[in-house]
Amino acid sequence: MKTLYISDLDGTLLDGNAELSEYTINALNELIAQGVYFSVATARTAETSVFMLERLKINIPVILMNGVLIFDMQEKRYVKKEMLAREKITQILSAMKKVEQTGLMYALSEDELITYYERVYNNALHNFIDERVQKYNKKFVQIDDFANADTDIIYFCYLDTHENISRLYNEIKTISGLRIEMYQDIYSCDDSWYMEVFNDTASKYNAVEFLRRQCRFGKVIGFGDNLNDLPLFAACDECYAVSNAKDEVKAKATAVIGANTNDGVAKWLEENVL
Repeated sequence: MKTLYISDLDGTLLDGNAELSEYTINALNELIAQGVYFSVATARTAETSVFMLERLKINIPVILMNGVLIFDMQEKRYVKKEMLAREKITQILSAMKKVEQTGLMYALSEDELITYYERVYNNALHNFIDERVQKYNKKFVQIDDFANADTDIIYFCYLDTHENISRLYNEIKTISGLRIEMYQDIYSCDDSWYMEVFNDTASKYNAVEFLRRQCRFGKVIGFGDNLNDLPLFAACDECYAVSNAKDEVKAKATAVIGANTNDGVAKWLEENVL
């Protein structure tokens, strides 16, 4: 049966330094060379993902931004995009102003991803931007007001304390037609949480189903660690949580495998695929 193996990145395929280990790179490339179909499903963008995965010979489009975009690594083009309707954007911006919250707004302009910010208001957001600029050469564009952006908006991301994120969540959750992913920052030692807002037709679940249909996979096996991987698990015939995963993720898994810091996904594939 034609099978797709698909893994989350952060906390799952990547090690504690948010990098692919040499062991994982070599193991995955060997598996792919022998005919294994492998891809990733991540909350990250194409810019950071392409940089992280440049040494892997990935042969299936990758799922980005929790399912908002699907990107063909070989042809360097988006094969599926989910745009936010203008009225939804207006409602989101209104909710943000009500609780005096800002974050990052992602837009597409002729397939070029633009990341806007209004101001850097906490250390978590500062570190988020600084890491991506320094490590991945990613560009961020400052704008006085998100409402002034004249591009196709696809995604909003917020990084703050659980209390502040929850306050915004309570305002945005009443807006119909949206999907909200909320989960803790696994790289932070403090109370930092992510909240991501995008079209309700976009999800890791729908993106996996798209790949299943387009590439005619008879079976999908997934790997994850955090709450935003639950939609991925729901789309898989089998799903495996790394041992460092959240309890809620382990509870939905077919089984628990080795930790991300011990190449858990690569070792499982070596032992079970060929």
